[in-house]
Amino acid sequence: MGMKIDMETQLEERQIGVAAVERAFAILNAFKAGDISLSLHDLAKRTGMYKSTILRLMATLIHEHCIVRLDDGTYQLGSTLLHWGGLYQASLNLDDHVPAVLKRLAQQTGEGASFFTREDKVRVCLFRIDSSKSIRDHVRTGDLLPLDKGAAGRVLVCFDRTLTNPSEFPSRPLIATVGEREPDIAAIAAPVFGAGQSLRGALAVSGPASRFSVDLVPLISEAVMSAAAELTRKLGGDPSIFGKVDPLSAIATSEFPPGMTR
Repeated sequence: MGMKIDMETQLEERQIGVAAVERAFAILNAFKAGDISLSLHDLAKRTGMYKSTILRLMATLIHEHCIVRLDDGTYQLGSTLLHWGGLYQASLNLDDHVPAVLKRLAQQTGEGASFFTREDKVRVCLFRIDSSKSIRDHVRTGDLLPLDKGAAGRVLVCFDRTLTNPSEFPSRPLIATVGEREPDIAAIAAPVFGAGQSLRGALAVSGPASRFSVDLVPLISEAVMSAAAELTRKLGGDPSIFGKVDPLSAIATSEFPPGMTR
């Protein structure tokens, strides 16, 4: 009888521990792009938790530098998250190759260049170089975006062997979309492969659809594919998939802005 009670107590303690972890992550996930800091009221509203519960968890989060309490009483994400993000990027072995390629791609096209990977049901922007133009697509490093909207999202689904049978891969390694994720934003993306042709990510150029004219689409497409081929080669993949593609005919999208054709 005593053993049964002990086991039930241990199970209850584990469940309480798991619930605490889930609530701590709920607090961290309450912070969204553009948030400089959040008040206790904001956190309670976004998480649906009592303020007293949040304050109890905050003590540990602050101690571990996951959260910082500012002088005005609001809360901000802490340096530990940046440390974790650095470790995550380093584990992918992409830091030495992707930023330089994105910088050159942004200079060549005049638009923002991004590198995305899939995280379960979303995609995360691991690296980003903004366009130098005042009107541009606003994507930030660390942003979580949908898989089912946008050229990069489509690439991460269509060329992933864990999601799509290789025999069903698109015949051309380039996908373009207009207005799927944001109205009036166009994007052109290509897959980046590693050893064994495993999908390492999606390379994308995005900006206002009005600048993706029929004259510039082939040039942007060629630049994206050239960059994707370079990264694929550097990461141990086979870049030959990019070698015999007509950039303009590679576009696959359901809607083009005025003046742009298939």
